[in-house]
Amino acid sequence: KDVNGDTLWVWCYPSVSSDLRQVLLSKCCLTQDSRDFHTFVFGQFCRTWFYISTVEVQEPTALNKVTHFSIVVTAKDFNPEKYAALSRILCRMYIKHGSPVKMMEAYVTVLTKGICQSDENGSFLIKDYDIRKAFLAGSVKDVVSQFGLETIILYTALMLKKRIVVHHPRIEALLEFTRVLPSLTWHRKDWSILHPYVHLTDTELEDLKKCPGYVAGFVDPEVSNRSDLFDVYVNLPDSVITVSQSAKEAMAMGKLHKDVGLLIVQSAEDAERSDSQVIKDISVKTKEILANLAALADQCEDSKITLESLKLHHFPPATENFLFHLAAAEQLLRI
Repeated sequence: KDVNGDTLWVWCYPSVSSDLRQVLLSKCCLTQDSRDFHTFVFGQFCRTWFYISTVEVQEPTALNKVTHFSIVVTAKDFNPEKYAALSRILCRMYIKHGSPVKMMEAYVTVLTKGICQSDENGSFLIKDYDIRKAFLAGSVKDVVSQFGLETIILYTALMLKKRIVVHHPRIEALLEFTRVLPSLTWHRKDWSILHPYVHLTDTELEDLKKCPGYVAGFVDPEVSNRSDLFDVYVNLPDSVITVSQSAKEAMAMGKLHKDVGLLIVQSAEDAERSDSQVIKDISVKTKEILANLAALADQCEDSKITLESLKLHHFPPATENFLFHLAAAEQLLRI
């Protein structure tokens, strides 16, 4: 962005599709009319993660007439801390040299050698940024302290691969909250379901709808009227979770849910336990449920569960219902 207030797409390597380019421009705070300034945002579009760092240029630098700039790094992996650290080094290089060439050299060195060193900019080592660290970076205890027993609704929705939409007007709050949710189903270690920063545009919604289940974050309050996009809606500022009419049957709660909910709350409220220990506690309970489900499947023909075979066990209705939908989510259901 220059002194005239114009925002220009200046340079790109190797190339991006026109759809992705439009999405990236819409996510960058320099193109938005509001005065909000976001130093770092991230999201996913068409199975590509994007990480956007924005810097205000303090005079004097090699960048003449530039007031702000954003650097976008796209990648196949989810690791905000890794790309924020790399982007900080790239930003400092751009400010110092005023040319993308030096940044390009550093980026290629990281790609080829996993390291980039620069005198005053500190060094960056890829091996410092383990994927598990990225998965555990959010705070599951914060989520539970905000929603208490209702966290079981989020857990159930994730287990059943339902569509969760989260709204908060502040993008930072949205990114922080949504990135934690996939850790409630740790056995899958699947962060591809996360779309933390989505706009209500046709291109982005078409991409989102390709995913059978997801966690999607929106800053636009208008999303609350788009019941076609969610099974569970989380109004983050008001701490309210709503289950849509169409998902109520699959999401019916019973004793099993209450037991899991109490376990989650007790574990999260224990001051001695870290976030990763809470995730482990939830994961142990999940594995127990899945082991029971697998045992039920083993008793069936071709190891696939049917509603009839479930009924033989005389589970409480809500438990039977949950196990039936969970079997579908885990591909253990005979169709």
